[in-house]
Formats: sequence, C-alpha cells, structure tokens
Amino acid sequence: MLYSEMNKEQLAAEKKTVEGLYEELKAKDLKLTMARGIPAPEQLDLSINMLLHCLDGDCKSKSGIDCRSYGVLDGIPEAKELFMDMLKVGADEVIVGGNSSLQMMYDTIIRALQLGVYGSEKPWCKYDSVKFICPAPGYDRHFAMCEALGIEMITVEYNEDGPDMDEVERIAASDESVKGIWCVPMYSNPTGITYSDEVVRRMANLKPAAKDFRIFWDNAYCVHHLYGDHSELLNIIEECKKAGNPDMVFEFSSTSKISFPGGGLAVICASKNNIDFIKKQMAFQTIGFDKLNQLRHAKFFKNYEGITEHMRFHAAIIRPKFEIVLYMLEKELLPLGIGKWTSPKGGYFISFNSENGCAKRIVALAKEAGVVLTDAGATYPYGKDPNDSNIRIAPTYPSVNDLRQAMELFCVCVRLATLEKLLAE
Repeated sequence: MLYSEMNKEQLAAEKKTVEGLYEELKAKDLKLTMARGIPAPEQLDLSINMLLHCLDGDCKSKSGIDCRSYGVLDGIPEAKELFMDMLKVGADEVIVGGNSSLQMMYDTIIRALQLGVYGSEKPWCKYDSVKFICPAPGYDRHFAMCEALGIEMITVEYNEDGPDMDEVERIAASDESVKGIWCVPMYSNPTGITYSDEVVRRMANLKPAAKDFRIFWDNAYCVHHLYGDHSELLNIIEECKKAGNPDMVFEFSSTSKISFPGGGLAVICASKNNIDFIKKQMAFQTIGFDKLNQLRHAKFFKNYEGITEHMRFHAAIIRPKFEIVLYMLEKELLPLGIGKWTSPKGGYFISFNSENGCAKRIVALAKEAGVVLTDAGATYPYGKDPNDSNIRIAPTYPSVNDLRQAMELFCVCVRLATLEKLLAE
C-alpha cells in the first residue's frame, strides 16, 4: 500500500513494524561504507601487472626520452596518444600530469586567480569577487574547492539532459565576475546524467560577460560504461571551435578509476593557446611529471582499444553492484511510493531523492546502524540541499554481500524517516 494512501493509524502501525526491522539490522553491528566512489580491490587487481613487469628495465620512450630523468613538461608522446584518442584532441591540446585530475583543477584555478588565464585583462583575484555557476546536485569536491578559495557559488538546477541552460546562459551573460562553471558532463556525479547534444552545443555557444570565462569540463567518467548500449557525449573542445569560442573550455580527465586512483595519470585538454599559456605558468611549478608512470601506462594499455577492453572488465565487476542497488530500491520502496532514483548507464553513483526533509535523517539512521553514506547536502554548494532530499549512493567498493546488507538497511532507513515525517505532519 502506498504510504500516501495510509491513514494515521496505518502509518503508526507501519512505523512500529519498521522500527523493529531497524533494530534487528542495527543489532548485526554492520561496519560498511558507501561514502565515496572508490574502486573495489578486485578492480585495482586488474592493473597489477602494470607494476610488475611492464618496464622490465626499459625506461626509454619510443622517441628516445629517458623517463628516469627531468623534462618533458607536457607528457611523453605515448601517454599523450592514449588521451588524444580517448578524448579526441590534438597533441598540442593536452598536458599529461600527475595522478590527480582534482589537483590539476585546483592548480588551474589557483593560477587563474593569481596569474590569470589566456586572454585575461588581469588575474581573477583582482576583481571584487569571483563566482562560479554550480549545477547541482554535483560533485562535492568541486564545491569544497570553491568554498575554500572564497569563490562564490551560484546553484543551477539539473534537467533530465543536463544543467538548466536557460539559467546558465542568463547568469553567465549578466555578470562579469562569473568566471566559470563546473560540469561533470558524462555519467554526472551523482545523477548519472550525460549531457545532451543540445546542452553541449549551448554550453559551447555561451556568451559570457567575462572575456576570461572558462568551462571546467570534468570528464571523469568518459569510458566508464556499464553496458554495451552506452551514452555518447559530444566533444566540447570541437564544439567550442565551431562556436568561435575555442579558448573557453578546460577539459580534465584521468585514469584514477581505470588503473590506480593513487597512481594513475591525469590530463588537462584545451586549445593550443590555453595549453601554451598554461605551460609557461607551469614551468615555474615543475620540471616534469612522473614519466616512468606515463611509460608504464602507455606500455600496459598500448592504445585506446586497450583501455576500452580493460573497462569491460571493470564493468563486469561493478555492474552487478549497481543492479543490486536498483533491485532493492524497486523491490522495497517502489510499492510504497517513496523516493525517486536514477538508473545510470555508467559512472560510479546512483542519485536517490527522498521525500523532502528526510535525507539528513536517513543518513543519520544508516550511520547509527553501521552504514556510512555521503553526508546529506554534500552534493550542493555550501552543503545546503534546499529540499534536504538528495543522497548519493556509491555502490562500487563494498562486496556484493555487504552491499545487499547495506541496501536492506538503507531501504529500512528511508521507510522509517518517511514515516516519521508523515506522522509529524
């Protein structure tokens, strides 16, 4: 029976039943976490040969670069080629960095604040304020970065095909202090949405008031498909060229969830003008990144086809976990008419929306019973979800058996928090 159709007596009786279920699960003394999108150990094992015999003493690239030494600021050719094929960019449009795309994003903003970007009249810090457009729910670390650096965040809602572009266009065009927008365009964190062709084209055709406005295109999940029938994303760099805005985008990606989160490769892709400008700034920051790691990746994957084949093994490990989450939500909550959730074709998250005002309570109940979830509100700027409804579910790290238990508890927590709210109204 739908909770919305129950009277107060029925709701009270249901609450008593659900409280009993909650206490039973709490007594199991679970110690599980679904707080972050972390690859499972079995996924990390897929790349272990990269660390064993990949180099075997041969530390020179095919062009003769000794990868043990200094130099090659923008990455060895073999590593560049992997990302050139993956992201469809040219050799002069990519820099291969260290293991963290998040660090590259942070460094890019710091340099923009202190030194400006290509075409800037002055560094961003010389303006009275700096603002970013932040589609939400979104990636909590993007928002934390802005908050830490004093960048004001303007929240924009998501539609089914990406950010509300009417609002994005209006905000970008109305204020010179709006310097950027955060985007996770494919299998977005946490919604799983992939931007439609129309959204990508409208993004590329933005007419911002700020001449030094930049799209921060965090393409973290570009090859992280769960199914053969996967989503497709337009090439933002090519679309910006077509729109006459070739310098407006910084694209980021990495192998963090392809090889090793702690030992992968990260990249920034942009126009040649941007890349040349960034390399001049970076020359004071580093002589070069870890070329031995770049060489290991190039030899292990060999080419883009090697990456896509490798990702099929990842999908085989995590696809059943996504299906467990969706099965439990459909089995336990759909008949009661409570909650809505996404069914992504890729990425690392499922986005769950509870009844308004219930998310914090659900997360607290789960934590009390031994299952740690991402903090409610974390997917919004300043940690403030206006509806207190969004919860990010990260299914990848727990084992299948642990995940079943965690989802059983999660569904009971959703039921209990919803009943508490309905009875209080």
